[in-house]
Amino acid sequence: MTWDPFGTLQKALWIGGAPWTGKSTVARLLAERYDLTTYHHDYRARPGNALPDDVPAGDQLTEIMAEFRHRFHYALDDLRALTSPRPIVAEGRVLRPELVAPLVDSPGRMVVLVPTELFRQHQLRHRPEEPAIPAQRTRLTRDRMLAAHAVRAARDLGIRVIEIDGSLDPDGVTDVVGEHFRPYLDG
Repeated sequence: MTWDPFGTLQKALWIGGAPWTGKSTVARLLAERYDLTTYHHDYRARPGNALPDDVPAGDQLTEIMAEFRHRFHYALDDLRALTSPRPIVAEGRVLRPELVAPLVDSPGRMVVLVPTELFRQHQLRHRPEEPAIPAQRTRLTRDRMLAAHAVRAARDLGIRVIEIDGSLDPDGVTDVVGEHFRPYLDG
């Protein structure tokens, strides 16, 4: 059992999933709309957080999931230390369904955002910060594996998966996520 003296972890709303799906934007917009406190877990903000690009795909998933489990504990420490009179919405890619599910009182307290393949390809064409280098293909493979793993875990645990296909702008995605979280926002 995870130490949660004030029920912060159990009562938080969680947004996990793949890169490039708008997790941070949706969390920020939810916070503005519903007077929530936002916790952004930026994986890159911690020292030594480069994900391996040179590890074979099968080994890479195992290695990355172990690293995510390790980094998840940083997020839990941060959240336990966060004091706010308002409900908390936490987002980040290390907030994996299989890690969050044991902490919450309902699987409805989490959503997982994943891009469709067409949206991922669109993002690749329109993200200038992503260099066109050989490692990019490895990162894409890694991101696909992580997204597929998150989808399987979420579905196994009864956690909602929302596919981001580009048909909704950030406000529209926030509407969908807000509607999903409504039972926890109105109570």
